[in-house]
Amino acid sequence: MGIATTNESARIAASKGLMDYAETKFDTHQGVMNAGVLLALPALCAQGLSKAFTTYDDLPRGYYGLHHIILLFCFMSLCRIKNIEQLKGYPPGELGKLLGLDRVPEVGHLRKKFSQIFRQEKTDEFHNKLFSGWVSKMPALYFYIDGHVRVYHGDKANLSKRYVSREKLCLNGTTEFWVNDHQGDPLMVITGELNEKLKQGVEQIVESLKEEISVPKEKGRPRFTIVIDRESYEPKWYNSLWIDHGVAVITYRKNVKDKWDEDQFEISISTLMNNKVTRLICERGTLLNGYWFREIRSLGISGHQTSIITTHPQIDKSEVAIKMFARWTQENYFKYMIQNFDFDKMIEYGTEKIDSKTELVNPEYRKKSYEIKKTREKKRRREAKIYGKIKAQEHKTIDEAEQQIAKSSKLIQEIDSLNKEIDQLIKLRKEMPARITVADMPIEKRYEKLKVESKKFKNAIIMLAYRAETAMYNTLMPVFRNAHKEGRALLREIYSSDADLVVDKNDKKLNVIVHSLSTPRANRALEQLCIQMNLTQTIYPKTDLVLVFKSMAK
Repeated sequence: MGIATTNESARIAASKGLMDYAETKFDTHQGVMNAGVLLALPALCAQGLSKAFTTYDDLPRGYYGLHHIILLFCFMSLCRIKNIEQLKGYPPGELGKLLGLDRVPEVGHLRKKFSQIFRQEKTDEFHNKLFSGWVSKMPALYFYIDGHVRVYHGDKANLSKRYVSREKLCLNGTTEFWVNDHQGDPLMVITGELNEKLKQGVEQIVESLKEEISVPKEKGRPRFTIVIDRESYEPKWYNSLWIDHGVAVITYRKNVKDKWDEDQFEISISTLMNNKVTRLICERGTLLNGYWFREIRSLGISGHQTSIITTHPQIDKSEVAIKMFARWTQENYFKYMIQNFDFDKMIEYGTEKIDSKTELVNPEYRKKSYEIKKTREKKRRREAKIYGKIKAQEHKTIDEAEQQIAKSSKLIQEIDSLNKEIDQLIKLRKEMPARITVADMPIEKRYEKLKVESKKFKNAIIMLAYRAETAMYNTLMPVFRNAHKEGRALLREIYSSDADLVVDKNDKKLNVIVHSLSTPRANRALEQLCIQMNLTQTIYPKTDLVLVFKSMAK
């Protein structure tokens, strides 16, 4: 039956279709690998883990049930087992004990179970339930929106190219538009099909937010406020978001050329991420493309003035600056997720067709535009050479200058040739449409998209895992010195720590006794964390056992 399979009777019954799934049954064990991750279960439950169990239908009859697979994926994420293949490097029996089973499924069988979840196509519903629960606890409706390019390095799919700022290259991939709160915690993600710009992603998100947030449109009061980068800079569009949808915008202003009088700036003291920040702030009304905006500038030590514009009519000017500068929390989120959760990787391989009516920039038109651009660059370089040679003859005689110009005849001929080439390219470009639909593309070059449902599911689980880790991190802040620097590293150590599992059947308790950590101060923080987690009185899913956490170092 395989390594670590001790529940033979249940496995035989499951193979004959006689049971829905194996019973979650814990026994007493010592030194279970990675059992410290059970300390995160109360935080996972508080962030909405149970919504997954109520959203998806039960899996077909077998040994592993829906709750086993979802719990396993959550534990894998927190233990930094970044993909299914890495599961091969862990003892299956040890991980099975965390689920109340004899072992976890083999990699191939786990992929099969994931496919059964994906085929239900209920991940959007799961996302919406999670979002509703998270946004209901937000003190103010400020949403940070930014795009993240998920680069594709394979050769099985034909994907459109997009610019990847972190690699400074145009690469094949898909863009995900993430919504985070002011602390960087994720709330929502929407996956683009082709090469959508940030503006298009924001428009999709705004429509989704309007459906999920029941705040009526009132004069002078925004439904919610979005904070975005200047990539989507378009004053007319910002104004229409406010007038048509009641959505306020905070963003940086582009192409600022003037400077305000430094004497007009006032000292402003505000709080950013629990830290007091002192800035010099000034506000004026500004007309941009015929639309009025509030413009707030922050004066730096070097004299640089950072310009921010907003359509929010009520928020204090110092708060505008704080909200805008908090964008770095979302950038830090992307960096942390790439390093720790490998959130760009796929669970399920394969492609899907894009709606044939989807409109996009004609690839051939873009190619011709690129050729025109490069040819014009060649022409400018040759013109610069001629100008330099003529400039060098300013103090020479007419005969010497004429001789030098004659030597430049080759460059002049090349420029004439390039002008003709540019005219020909422009003529060819005019003969082709600037935009086409996917159906208009040749079949062999037609764009596809990677399987979406599996990536949505992974996004939902890693959002749950990250928010659970953040909740535990916030709990550590008062009790662990330098928690802002070392708190998450301590949590990663806890998740990978061994622990004893002791079942108390009389009191219906599952005691999780975490082994000693690397330092005394880490153990003291662990003791306080256990106390806080015990207050939740969390019951392990599908059992009647209350989780009780203890530190062996106590």
